[in-house]
Formats: sequence, structure tokens, C-alpha cells
Amino acid sequence: MSKGKILVTGGAGYIGSHTTVELQNAGYDVVIVDNLSNSNADMINGIERITGTRPAFYQVDCNDKEAMKDVFAKESGIKGIIHFAASKAVGESVQKPLMYYRNNLDSLMTLMELMPENGVEGIVFSSSCTVYGQPDILPVDETAPIKPALSPYGNTKQINEEIIRDAIYSGVPYKAIILRYFNPIGAHPTAEIGELPNGVPQNLVPFVTQTAMGIRKELSVFGDDYDTPDGSCIRDYINVVDLAKAHVIAVDRMLTNKSEEKVEIFNLGTGRGVSVLELINAFEAATGVKLNYKIVGRREGDIEKVWANPDRANNVLGWVAKENLEDTLASAWKWQEKLRRDGIM
Repeated sequence: MSKGKILVTGGAGYIGSHTTVELQNAGYDVVIVDNLSNSNADMINGIERITGTRPAFYQVDCNDKEAMKDVFAKESGIKGIIHFAASKAVGESVQKPLMYYRNNLDSLMTLMELMPENGVEGIVFSSSCTVYGQPDILPVDETAPIKPALSPYGNTKQINEEIIRDAIYSGVPYKAIILRYFNPIGAHPTAEIGELPNGVPQNLVPFVTQTAMGIRKELSVFGDDYDTPDGSCIRDYINVVDLAKAHVIAVDRMLTNKSEEKVEIFNLGTGRGVSVLELINAFEAATGVKLNYKIVGRREGDIEKVWANPDRANNVLGWVAKENLEDTLASAWKWQEKLRRDGIM
């Protein structure tokens, strides 16, 4: 018996594909919309291999309102949306701000305009800890002030949160849950899906695994003179499967009216800060592979240190990050080894 139909935008991407697996395992029917601008249709095959069920898939851009109307017409009865689809490279957003504002803001507004006329009961929005900037107090909880964004990408997350709050305040007939992620890493334990960036990775762990595989000559560590124990930046690295499971809990909560509030915000992190150099050491320990890296100058826009206070997600959602760093890094390496075996990378 299906729990209902969920639209996952960006569902062929890294977090979207893992969330689709968890949704299907939990009894939901999933409809994926993805324009494949930074993802790969082969992830749909991986989802099917893991779950035994192939999600419905439409290669559509969320900014294309007519195409999205067609998806809703073909897939009647969508109860909820998880909105992942967005451009997400900080550096690229500095170079192409208008592209980021158009893509990331219009896609959300298009969905929100179509929700009431299609009877959609709620939306889970993929936000980011970037909205906190460099927090005054660590660990950072959901009451921390929103700081001026350090990049157009970060600003689109802040503006989208405001758009959601303003729409909910205006009295729209649906609920919203905003999930602020810290740093998702790792891959599904089956190694059927994982992070597969187009071109040079913007995120640390794919760059680590590609360097370990010899695809990249060396890893650059941006700065060792920060005010941290070893001088390198500190982040809160969360296993992608743990993160995906939080979305299923959020959808359950939204659709079963467990909350009185129409918009809720949760941090998704482990509550543990790990430095870049610590992560490199943990990768080497988990895999037995030595990493070629060098210390270089600081990178513009990087926050010195940030990690989550996940108490609200733990207590209100009933969600806890369970996977440890070493196992998560081992899963990322297993995925990289599969990409090599399959002749992909």
C-alpha cells in the first residue's frame, strides 16, 4: 500500500538519488524531475538496482512552468514535494550571479505557484548552513541570526527561505519544512549511487577520492592558518544516507499533520566539527590509501569553522545522524572504486 506520491526535483543528483531510495524503501511512490545539468540519468538505474522499483522520471527544468504543468497532469495525486534542484557551486555563483538567481529562485516559485492548483500538501526545501555565515556561537542552532551571504549561491538559499516564509504567512494551503544541511559526504553502502560531479569537483570528498584514485594530481588544502586546532577549516560532515532519511521523516511529519506550525526549520548535522586535515587522516585510516596533498593559501568565501547543534532535529523530528566518519569515507572510496571498474572515472 503506497503512502502517496512525492515529487523529488533534482532527484537524479547526489542527495536527491539517496533520498529517492529512502522514500521508496519507506513506501512512497516517487516522481523525479531533473534537467540533468549537473547529474546523471544512470542514477535512476542505481535507484532501481537498490530498491527494485524504478521511479518515474521526467527530464524537465523546474523553471519551465508549462513542462511542470504537464508533469503534474500526468502524475496526478502528488502529495508532497522535496525541492533539491538548484545550481550549487559557490565559486561559479560568484562568476555567474544572474544564472544562479534565475535558476534557484524561479524554480522554487514555479513549484509553489503550481502546488495549490494540484492539491500538494507540503514542500520540503533543501537549504544550507551557509545561511549562518560565520556564526558567533558554536555549535550553531536554528535561532542563530542569518548573516549576510558570502556568495550569490548562499544568498539564493536565504532568499528562498524568505520566499517560503512569506508565502506561508500569506495563507497558502500547504506546509513547509526547511532543512539546513551541513556537509553531506559518502555514498550508498551498495556503491550503486554516490556523488558524481561533472568536471572538477567543488566539494572536498570527491576531490579526495579522485586524488586517491590518481585522477587528480594533488589535493589543495586551502589555508592552515585559521583559528582552529590544526589551522585548517572545520566543517560538520554528515553521511548522505543519514541526511536522506531525515527527508523521509520530514515528509511523514508534514503529511500526517504532526506539527501545529506551517513552516519549520531544522539543522541536519552530526554536532561534531572535523577539520580538513582531520578528514584527510580519517580517509587514509579508513582506506589504507595515502593522499597527495599540499597546503595552499586561503580560498575566498570560505567560512573558518561551523558545526551544527542538531538537538532540534534529534528531539522534534526524532532523527539522529548515526554513521561515523570513517565508515562514511570508506563508502565514498567504495563508490570511487566502482566508478573506476565501470570505466566512468
